[in-house]
Amino acid sequence: METIVATATGRGGALGIVRISGEQALAATDAIFDGRKPLSEARGGSLHHGRIKDGNELLDEVIVSVYRAPRSYTGEDCVEISCHNSPYILQRVMELLLQGGCRLAEPGEFTKRAFLNGKKDLSQAEAVADLISASSRVAHAIAMNQMCGNYSSLLRDLRDRLLNLTVLIELELDFSDQEDARFVERDELLKQTTAIKDCLQKLVDSFRAGNAIRNGIPVAIIGEPNVGKSMLLNRLLGDERAIVSPIGGTTRDTIEDTIIVEGLCFRLIDTAGLRETSDEIEKIGIERALNKIRQASIVIWLTEVAEPKPLPESLAEQATGKEVIVAINKADLLPQEERRENGLYISAKTGEGIPYLLSLLVKLANIPELSAETTLVSTLRHQDAILAALEDAERVEQGLAAGIPSDLVAQDLRACTNRLSEIVGDITTDDTLAAIFSRFCIGK
Repeated sequence: METIVATATGRGGALGIVRISGEQALAATDAIFDGRKPLSEARGGSLHHGRIKDGNELLDEVIVSVYRAPRSYTGEDCVEISCHNSPYILQRVMELLLQGGCRLAEPGEFTKRAFLNGKKDLSQAEAVADLISASSRVAHAIAMNQMCGNYSSLLRDLRDRLLNLTVLIELELDFSDQEDARFVERDELLKQTTAIKDCLQKLVDSFRAGNAIRNGIPVAIIGEPNVGKSMLLNRLLGDERAIVSPIGGTTRDTIEDTIIVEGLCFRLIDTAGLRETSDEIEKIGIERALNKIRQASIVIWLTEVAEPKPLPESLAEQATGKEVIVAINKADLLPQEERRENGLYISAKTGEGIPYLLSLLVKLANIPELSAETTLVSTLRHQDAILAALEDAERVEQGLAAGIPSDLVAQDLRACTNRLSEIVGDITTDDTLAAIFSRFCIGK
């Protein structure tokens, strides 16, 4: 394989890292590194102080980390050059390494090589990108669980159980000329298949929570014009993110931002005020607001103390199956004794009721407590594969109950096994790999 190079750190901070991986990683770095001894003689896991030079020109004083194959991130010889995080220095170091025969790495190529060289399975490799992008404690916990292999271990256990059943069925086919040749009783086969199917169903059911944690829980703030939606967004964010104006229809598009509450990430969406209008631009904003309602997990219907209104029936269809919070804004204008019982009164202006609203969001998110053993499906690729595996397992269960021939049972068992193998990467295609690693940053 070609030797690849990329910067592994972004702008800002004191240090920048240039990462090199491949057969010529040590030789290419030796050509520009002036240290006490050649890196080609260094042992793996060692650090070396020296200078990066372009001929006689001194570029920087650096620390170089050496990793020997196969005990490296990629499974190849790897070098990491820690230098000062000057864009000029990083660019010059990169140019020298490219001139020395290295190639610029593609997005995710270091992690892709880790997968191809057997350092990580595919689900663990995918978790690297999730770990980098994790914006909350819970998202970090899911990514760490997956990267450490707990998720893979569960899938491999299910796959091995399916393979064992498949082998027993196929042995029967090999001895089909012998009457009543059975290596597993049908009642036992049905029992084991049902147990596997139940486990797959739990994984499928976990996707709602896993996907919400990974991408943030979408919360749509909706209401009529001038009830304080934009002010509420600003209050929740602690920033002047949306324009606040007494003029109705100021918000004509959706505005999104995120907050972290008790370790959970919520994607707050401020929408256009919902009303009848002849303004074409405002109509587009209202239609986008309705789309956001359909996409949200939680809907905050914001009304005000002057004329509190329930969620209109016209919006009930879009909000079907979602958690709906009816919040009565501008509570600072209404004395306590005039408020109705069981109403959620808030003031986006003063902050009254906001702590309770935030705690209610956490409660309605309904995210399970996570531990080191918690396994949640968080990506659509995995969800699709597990759904397909569940359908295959259900066909096996139905086929056994109906007494179908063993070769058809074995076919469905094999299909179910292959679905799980696709997730961990035992069975995959170049197109799948390209799609997965294209979303990685360069240098990872």
